[in-house]
Order: sequence, then structure tokens, then C-alpha cells
Amino acid sequence: MSPSLVVPVGRSLYAAIFIAGGISDFVQRGAMIAAARSAGVPLADVAVPVAGIIILTGGLSVALGFHGRLGAVLLFVFLVTAALLMHRFWAAADPQAAANQLAHFMKNLALAGAALFIAVVGTGPYSLAR
Repeated sequence: MSPSLVVPVGRSLYAAIFIAGGISDFVQRGAMIAAARSAGVPLADVAVPVAGIIILTGGLSVALGFHGRLGAVLLFVFLVTAALLMHRFWAAADPQAAANQLAHFMKNLALAGAALFIAVVGTGPYSLAR
């Protein structure tokens, strides 16, 4: 595969989780709000739709390479915030629940690292911005 084709494929694969998650925040709004509320997220009724807009916009931005750096910054902010608010492994009493939340926390940090990389380097070839 040509190196120039790998970049848009990688962008699309990375962005897919955010596009699907953003859609899910609206399609399964009640369940997502209940999950956020049970995790102690303040103003869950507002936070979930706002998060849905942020990750859908950020995901599409990165996938298409249209204002991709800004989209990546949005994803970075969301991921760090979600890790700290939703995946509080340090507060889980059950060891299995703590391990599960730690896995999700670390996943969010890894995805945040990739978002930060995209924010600095840009979206590369085959971007709509070019």
C-alpha cells in the first residue's frame, strides 16, 4: 500500500470510534445520560448531547481532513475529560470493576495521545483542507 494512502485510511479508522460514538450519544441518549449520571457527571442531560456533538464533529473533521487539527483538539479535550469523569478506576470498590475502568481510562489516554499527535502534525495527504 502506498504511504500516501495509509494516512487517510489510518485517519478514517481512528475517527470511526468517534463518529459511531457521537451517533450513539443521540440514538441511545437515555442510556448514555443514565451512564453519565451514574458516574457522577455533572449536568449529564446537557453533557451527553454536547459530548456527542464534539466527538461527531471531531471525528468527521479528522476523517475528512477538514480543519483536522481543530477536530483533533476537540477529541483530545473530550477524551481527557471523559477519562477523568467516566472512568474513575481509583473510586471503584470492586477489583474487577476497577480493572475494567482502568482499561477504559488507559484507552482514552492512548486515543488522546493520537489526537494530540494529529493536532500537531496535521491530517496529511488527501485532506479536504488541501
